[in-house]
Amino acid sequence: MIYDNTNSNNISELLENALSDGIALLVNKPLNWTSFDVVAKIRNTLKIKKVGHAGTLDPLASGLLIICCGKYTKKIDEFQGLFKEYTGEIKLGAVTKSYDSEFEEENICDVGHIDDSLVKQVASQFVGRQLQYPPMFSAKKVKGKKLYELARKDIQIEVKPSEVEIFEVKVDYISPVINFYIKCSKGTYIRSFANDVGKQLGVGAYLKSLVRVGIGDYKLDNALELDSFIVKVKNQEYNENIQKF
Repeated sequence: MIYDNTNSNNISELLENALSDGIALLVNKPLNWTSFDVVAKIRNTLKIKKVGHAGTLDPLASGLLIICCGKYTKKIDEFQGLFKEYTGEIKLGAVTKSYDSEFEEENICDVGHIDDSLVKQVASQFVGRQLQYPPMFSAKKVKGKKLYELARKDIQIEVKPSEVEIFEVKVDYISPVINFYIKCSKGTYIRSFANDVGKQLGVGAYLKSLVRVGIGDYKLDNALELDSFIVKVKNQEYNENIQKF
């Protein structure tokens, strides 16, 4: 059973299903939370040992996260294989080590010659299958080590690109920021997309903000707000305890 904000009022039924056949929760990951933070919070709240997420979101990104509980953890690969949809902002005229706003801007330059038509032209070139290099500050593992662990120690390592596919890109440029929508395959790094767009424009760029608005047919509009969901579960537990006396 998949629960979102349209069918999660019956917490007692939700908990029963979680313990029997398993469930998936559509959750809006808060900004500055890791995906693991959300998993841990759900595990502790529902008191279920087997909990996992179906696709990482960076701490500086928010949006749709699918949390699988109990027997539904067997479906994680199935959810991960679905296409993803994002909206966000790319800032032109500077780069950062992490390709996002975690680190300070470097190589700042003028973007006065960049206009909306040029940005649209360059962005359209990324539609289709392509080889993409992951950011060095990412959780991708190479030889058993996460890249960000190596990057923070200034350890250089050869990283091979992965084939990804971008199905659709829409952009709107108001200097120096590109507002974008992108629909892409599993494994696509939007930070790398931002960095590559900056390279193509010759002025550098980094990902300023990111929201995952869809995973396959599942949409952020229907996602549970984590805080309110936790309150519902705790209220259910409280009411059940009261009834015992």
